[in-house]
Amino acid sequence: MINSVTAYKASLAMPAWIAKLKDEFYINFIAEDRYMYLVKGLWMTLKITFFAVLLGIALGVIAAIIRSTHDKTVADMRPGFGKFILKFLNAIVKLYLTVIRGTPVVVQLMITYYIIFASSTNSLLVAVLAFGINSGAYVAEIIRSGIMSIDNGQFEAGRSLGFNYIQTMIYIIIPQAFKNVLPALANEFIVLIKETSVSGYVGIMDLTRGGDVIRSRTFVAFMPLLAVAGIYLVIVIFFSKLVSILERRLRNSER
Repeated sequence: MINSVTAYKASLAMPAWIAKLKDEFYINFIAEDRYMYLVKGLWMTLKITFFAVLLGIALGVIAAIIRSTHDKTVADMRPGFGKFILKFLNAIVKLYLTVIRGTPVVVQLMITYYIIFASSTNSLLVAVLAFGINSGAYVAEIIRSGIMSIDNGQFEAGRSLGFNYIQTMIYIIIPQAFKNVLPALANEFIVLIKETSVSGYVGIMDLTRGGDVIRSRTFVAFMPLLAVAGIYLVIVIFFSKLVSILERRLRNSER
């Protein structure tokens, strides 16, 4: 009888592996409110990404306009100051694209933090500048490809409406190019979210760094890293869904 009661209680007991996971979950996230490292890190990651995207798009549009204007018009321009300025700006943009796209983002971040802005105490600003400048190089080529895909008749249509070259680019060409390259821009945005995971190299408490701090306190790597990976996955799925909705609305607006 005693053996049967013991066996019954054992059957009701929680399996050992579930009990272990429960204990590890408590130690990693509940004890000492360690989950707040992930919450604060996620907030920092989103702030860096948001402002870096704005900076990257601004730099990318400017660089793309310079590159595409050079490719489309420089051969037909008369020798003079205007042609010299355009060639000079194009050379600077090409140098910027070559350097940024040819070096790792983590190295750029460390150079920005430890050398260029070594005296700055605003780590968020430094991270935004580093990631924004890096993203701008890729956005520039994405937008340039979209501009080059627009038929030259659109430029002529803009001129017939009385627009100058800059007005034609702003009101006619850029909106069409943006619609064409939206999936590529969305992919760059998603890549940028994941690239910010190297912010911890300069001591910024981002999402990845938050998970690493938990690991250093508990000496357990599985749950903190799994939580960080899961959060990144949810963010990427969420924004991918938003982009697909936007693409669908843009397609419907063309009908």
